[in-house]
Amino acid sequence: MTPADEIHHLSDVPVLLDVELDRTTMTVREILRIDAGSVLRMTRSAGENIDILIDGTLVGSGEIVIMEDVMGIRVTDFRGQE
Repeated sequence: MTPADEIHHLSDVPVLLDVELDRTTMTVREILRIDAGSVLRMTRSAGENIDILIDGTLVGSGEIVIMEDVMGIRVTDFRGQE
């Protein structure tokens, strides 16, 4: 029996998946100016590596990709699979 088979009964349990694109420091003045439609400039770009976390635990990595008009993550390493 594989590890995936052993936990199959948990397959519908929701977990929090985080993919952090970037972080920035802003002044309170800048934060107060944020409104719907505001654009926050980030320093990361397509092709850069990012971490993938499940419930705060690092489980893999990926790279930022742009597909037509949508940003996505291509998984390059995932420790959840054997």
